[in-house]
Amino acid sequence: MQINFLPITALLAMLIMNIQAVSAEAATQNPCTGPSALLALLDRPTVSDSACVVQYGQAVLELGYQHANLTGTGGYSNNFPEAEFHFGLPGNNEFVLLPPNDNLQQVPGRPYLQGFSATTVGIKHELGYSKHWLGSVESLFTLPSGSPAFGSPGLGVAVNGIVSYAPSNDTGISLQLGISSQTNPALAGGGRFTSINPDITFTWLPLWNLQFYGEAYGQSRTGPGQGSGFDADGGVQYLLSPYCEVDLEEGVRLSGNLGGFTHYFGAGMGFLF
Repeated sequence: MQINFLPITALLAMLIMNIQAVSAEAATQNPCTGPSALLALLDRPTVSDSACVVQYGQAVLELGYQHANLTGTGGYSNNFPEAEFHFGLPGNNEFVLLPPNDNLQQVPGRPYLQGFSATTVGIKHELGYSKHWLGSVESLFTLPSGSPAFGSPGLGVAVNGIVSYAPSNDTGISLQLGISSQTNPALAGGGRFTSINPDITFTWLPLWNLQFYGEAYGQSRTGPGQGSGFDADGGVQYLLSPYCEVDLEEGVRLSGNLGGFTHYFGAGMGFLF
């Protein structure tokens, strides 16, 4: 399955330039603030990151759990705590830290695997916003760390452009396009591969504290010498208060071997400080 990413790249670049051109609309309320702000700030449970940055002086903590059925093996995997910290910085910037996840994997007839994923750090910059548009760019760095089964033996780098469009007060569309260079875990050969990674997410906010979402995402390469892979997921998020969120998610494989699962489900929480 071959996909021409040039039109997607051109569209994203055009949208980002449009956002920069209209960001002078100072009277427009910041879409990343207000009583529903936490729903806009969270990266989880979607694969795509939010176009919003945490406001200077604030922080967001995310936690979660995921159970996945593995492709073609009859096995399963669990990972937690899926922690992510966002810290607001001056100048419409955000620092992000993703500590290691604890991964547990069981496949019939194979040794039980347990280990930690790699640590990731990054920086995001909000380009600007208008009444309907919001855009940002981010760089993420996966540090050489983690266990041989689930970690990264080499430095990984990803650069993403993220654009959000709000057709109405209760609906949203987010488009993320990135390029990444990463290495497989040492037990999987440790090979490096480069991938182009598109993502589109739709959200519906029927109440100020209730949001539903659906997402489709993929990679042009899922590993060294491998082809493309695409998955989809959806779920619900609920604000217990403007400072505490809970969510449920479910995902499914569409094609290829992105993530190594047939389907998964998960749950998590988010906190705004």
